[in-house]
Amino acid sequence: MVYLDQTRAPTRAQLDARSGLIVVEFGVDWCGYCIAAAPHTGALLARHPEVEHIKVEDGRGRPLGRSFGVKLWPTFVLMRDGAVVHQLARPDPAALTEALRHLTAS
Repeated sequence: MVYLDQTRAPTRAQLDARSGLIVVEFGVDWCGYCIAAAPHTGALLARHPEVEHIKVEDGRGRPLGRSFGVKLWPTFVLMRDGAVVHQLARPDPAALTEALRHLTAS
């Protein structure tokens, strides 16, 4: 899955209005931390097809990332029905797994 540039990424208002479970991942294709996290993130989210995964290309002055206060990559924003449930920057695999477990628990 490729990071969406700002012309294809949803807006903050669109994310806030969505229903369901979403993980928004902020990063860039060349980020070493993002590359290292990708196998675990992909495998983890593959076990949760009920969660939509949106990868958004981030960078200086990008309004969507700034609206979530993104400063490090990858940053994961876990949302339920438009509300932020968890936000993690450069999480270790255990922390991301635990956050996703909480997101999917109903």
